[in-house]
Amino acid sequence: MAADLKSLIASLRQFSRERDWEQFHSPKNLACALAVEAGELLEHFQWVSDEKSRELPQQVVSDVAAELADVFLYLLQLSDALGIDLVSAAEQKILKNAEKYPIDRSRGNSRKYTQL
Repeated sequence: MAADLKSLIASLRQFSRERDWEQFHSPKNLACALAVEAGELLEHFQWVSDEKSRELPQQVVSDVAAELADVFLYLLQLSDALGIDLVSAAEQKILKNAEKYPIDRSRGNSRKYTQL
Protein backbone atom coordinates (compact mmCIF):
# COMPACT_ATOMS: atom_id res chain seq x y z
CA MET A 1 0.00 0.00 0.00
CA ALA A 2 1.26 3.48 -0.80
CA ALA A 3 3.05 5.20 2.07
CA ASP A 4 0.69 8.17 1.89
CA LEU A 5 -2.33 5.91 2.38
CA LYS A 6 -0.67 4.12 5.28
CA SER A 7 0.05 7.46 6.91
CA LEU A 8 -3.51 8.63 6.35
CA ILE A 9 -4.93 5.41 7.82
CA ALA A 10 -2.63 5.80 10.83
CA SER A 11 -3.92 9.36 11.29
CA LEU A 12 -7.51 8.12 11.11
CA ARG A 13 -6.78 5.45 13.71
CA GLN A 14 -5.25 8.01 16.04
CA PHE A 15 -8.11 10.47 15.50
CA SER A 16 -10.65 7.78 16.40
CA ARG A 17 -8.60 6.45 19.31
CA GLU A 18 -8.24 9.89 20.88
CA ARG A 19 -12.02 10.31 20.82
CA ASP A 20 -12.79 6.73 21.87
CA TRP A 21 -14.77 6.24 18.66
CA GLU A 22 -13.34 2.84 17.72
CA GLN A 23 -16.26 1.25 19.56
CA PHE A 24 -18.61 2.75 16.94
CA HIS A 25 -16.52 1.83 13.90
CA SER A 26 -17.83 -1.62 13.07
CA PRO A 27 -17.71 -2.50 9.38
CA LYS A 28 -21.50 -2.17 9.24
CA ASN A 29 -21.47 1.31 10.75
CA LEU A 30 -18.61 2.43 8.53
CA ALA A 31 -20.40 1.12 5.42
CA CYS A 32 -23.56 2.98 6.45
CA ALA A 33 -21.60 6.20 7.06
CA LEU A 34 -19.91 5.78 3.68
CA ALA A 35 -23.29 5.49 1.96
CA VAL A 36 -24.61 8.56 3.77
CA GLU A 37 -21.58 10.61 2.73
CA ALA A 38 -21.90 9.39 -0.87
CA GLY A 39 -25.51 10.60 -0.77
CA GLU A 40 -24.36 14.00 0.46
CA LEU A 41 -21.91 14.11 -2.44
CA LEU A 42 -24.69 13.28 -4.87
CA GLU A 43 -26.82 16.16 -3.59
CA HIS A 44 -24.45 18.59 -5.30
CA PHE A 45 -25.29 17.05 -8.67
CA GLN A 46 -29.01 16.51 -8.22
CA TRP A 47 -31.00 18.43 -10.83
CA VAL A 48 -27.83 19.56 -12.61
CA SER A 49 -27.36 18.72 -16.29
CA ASP A 50 -24.35 16.70 -17.44
CA GLU A 51 -22.91 19.86 -18.97
CA LYS A 52 -23.39 21.96 -15.82
CA SER A 53 -21.83 19.21 -13.70
CA ARG A 54 -18.60 19.81 -15.63
CA GLU A 55 -18.70 23.56 -14.95
CA LEU A 56 -19.47 23.87 -11.26
CA PRO A 57 -18.97 27.19 -9.47
CA GLN A 58 -15.85 27.27 -7.30
CA GLN A 59 -17.85 27.20 -4.04
CA VAL A 60 -19.63 24.05 -5.18
CA VAL A 61 -16.30 22.48 -6.17
CA SER A 62 -15.03 23.25 -2.65
CA ASP A 63 -18.14 21.66 -1.14
CA VAL A 64 -17.75 18.63 -3.41
CA ALA A 65 -14.10 18.32 -2.34
CA ALA A 66 -15.17 18.17 1.31
CA GLU A 67 -17.75 15.48 0.55
CA LEU A 68 -15.24 13.49 -1.50
CA ALA A 69 -12.86 13.64 1.45
CA ASP A 70 -15.59 12.29 3.75
CA VAL A 71 -16.31 9.43 1.34
CA PHE A 72 -12.59 8.69 0.96
CA LEU A 73 -11.92 8.71 4.69
CA TYR A 74 -14.82 6.37 5.48
CA LEU A 75 -13.72 4.10 2.64
CA LEU A 76 -10.22 3.96 4.11
CA GLN A 77 -11.60 3.25 7.58
CA LEU A 78 -13.82 0.47 6.26
CA SER A 79 -11.01 -1.16 4.30
CA ASP A 80 -8.77 -0.88 7.37
CA ALA A 81 -11.42 -2.43 9.62
CA LEU A 82 -11.70 -5.39 7.25
CA GLY A 83 -7.96 -5.73 6.60
CA ILE A 84 -8.32 -4.98 2.90
CA ASP A 85 -5.44 -3.42 1.00
CA LEU A 86 -7.51 -0.98 -1.02
CA VAL A 87 -4.81 -0.22 -3.60
CA SER A 88 -4.32 -3.93 -4.31
CA ALA A 89 -8.09 -4.49 -4.47
CA ALA A 90 -8.45 -1.59 -6.92
CA GLU A 91 -5.64 -2.91 -9.11
CA GLN A 92 -7.27 -6.34 -9.20
CA LYS A 93 -10.63 -4.77 -10.06
CA ILE A 94 -9.13 -2.84 -12.98
CA LEU A 95 -7.70 -6.11 -14.36
CA LYS A 96 -11.05 -7.85 -13.92
CA ASN A 97 -12.89 -4.97 -15.62
CA ALA A 98 -10.45 -5.10 -18.53
CA GLU A 99 -11.46 -8.72 -19.08
CA LYS A 100 -15.18 -7.96 -18.77
CA TYR A 101 -14.96 -4.90 -21.04
CA PRO A 102 -12.60 -5.68 -23.93
CA ILE A 103 -11.77 -2.58 -25.94
CA ASP A 104 -13.02 -3.96 -29.24
CA ARG A 105 -16.52 -4.54 -27.83
CA SER A 106 -16.90 -1.80 -25.25
CA ARG A 107 -15.25 1.24 -26.81
CA GLY A 108 -17.68 4.15 -27.13
CA ASN A 109 -20.72 2.56 -25.47
CA SER A 110 -22.02 2.27 -21.95
CA ARG A 111 -23.63 -1.15 -22.09
CA LYS A 112 -23.06 -3.55 -19.25
CA TYR A 113 -20.57 -6.34 -19.96
CA THR A 114 -23.41 -8.88 -20.12
CA GLN A 115 -24.81 -6.99 -23.12
CA LEU A 116 -21.60 -6.68 -25.13
